[in-house]
Amino acid sequence: MRNPRQVAVVGVTGYTGLELARILLRHPELPPPVFYVRETNGAKCLAELFPQFRGWGEAPLRPLSVDAIVSSNAGTAFLATPHEVSSELAPALLDAGLRVVDLSGAFRFHEAEIFTSWYKLPAPHAERLGEAVYGIPELYSNEIAKARLVANPGCYATSVILALRPLTEANLLVSGSSVVCDCKSGASGAGKDPRRDLHFVEVDENFKAYGLFTHRHTPEILEHTGLSESQVIFSTHLLPLSRGILSTIYVTLAEPHSAAEIESLFRQFYAGRSMVRVWPAGTLPELQHVAHTNFCDIGFALDKSGRRLVLVACLDNLGKGAAGQAVQNFNHMLGIEEQTSLQ
Repeated sequence: MRNPRQVAVVGVTGYTGLELARILLRHPELPPPVFYVRETNGAKCLAELFPQFRGWGEAPLRPLSVDAIVSSNAGTAFLATPHEVSSELAPALLDAGLRVVDLSGAFRFHEAEIFTSWYKLPAPHAERLGEAVYGIPELYSNEIAKARLVANPGCYATSVILALRPLTEANLLVSGSSVVCDCKSGASGAGKDPRRDLHFVEVDENFKAYGLFTHRHTPEILEHTGLSESQVIFSTHLLPLSRGILSTIYVTLAEPHSAAEIESLFRQFYAGRSMVRVWPAGTLPELQHVAHTNFCDIGFALDKSGRRLVLVACLDNLGKGAAGQAVQNFNHMLGIEEQTSLQ
């Protein structure tokens, strides 16, 4: 009998996997997870691989194989792996009776052609896409609670969707109007693989745009806001910081509204959702307010006409943008208070 609170983590060597380890190792409802990596380099314990865990992170470290995970009593697996790896591991683990929280983009879309178009790869196990639940708990908590496969959202996408969804659901935007999503991220969002454009001397004291009209988080934003591709201008930039995302979003309202009405809309929409913090009208969040947390902070400014609205959403790309949200989803799947280990 599998124990859903016995957790296997695949991919701890990346930035997201390491953040996930920190959160899970202090989770009061769980025994120490077992961590699986392709190369242990002789280490049998996580603290041997990462000295920062000495004295509190003495969790088992094992060579990665599907058989090793399946033969354990693990009931839940976190996949902090590239989408190519997740697409191979997730179906095998699901077939063995585990629940899976996948942090890659492999299962974020219900239509295989969307994945193929944006990721330029064959859709992984297209028959599995329909059973995956998109993992934003503030929007889909009921579905997540019953899911066996949760597709953790992209970091940029999380910030933009949480900022726009109250407006699109209330149908407040001018029909067909442009929505500009001007987003900036720290360098850890690009992953740990060595690349010339991520070297210190390339990032430090620099600021640049990238991925214009081609960023893979675009279809997530379209699908979960209901906006069309022709409406959304999604621009991404690399900040000379290690972590954090700040998204500035420009929209036009169909009818004039007061700042009090907009603030009330957001507060009502996220009532009871403690991981989203709505700021008072006219005040704006900053990256320092969300660093090393699982919060998404949302603020806004409204012009005198009551129609031009600028939203600012901030989150930690390794927290609410990745590992923190994955654990938030896991808590929902197991009926644990969603804030557990995240505050």
